[in-house]
Amino acid sequence: MDPVWRKSSRSQGSTDNCVEIAPIGDMIGIRDSKDRQGPKLIFTRSEWDAFVQGIKAGEFDYIA
Repeated sequence: MDPVWRKSSRSQGSTDNCVEIAPIGDMIGIRDSKDRQGPKLIFTRSEWDAFVQGIKAGEFDYIA
C-alpha cells in the first residue's frame, strides 16, 4: 500500500514550498512537496516524536 502523504494545515494553499509527511509502517517519512519522486527522509517514531517535542519547546527557533 502506498503511503498517504499530507502537508501541514499551516501550509499556504498557493505555495508548493513545503514538506509532506506520511506514516510508513512504524516509521515516519518526509519528502519535498516540489519533488515527490525524489529522496525521502525516514525516521523512527521515537526520532519523530523527539523532533516534534523539540519544535514545541522552541529548540529550533534560532534557525528562523
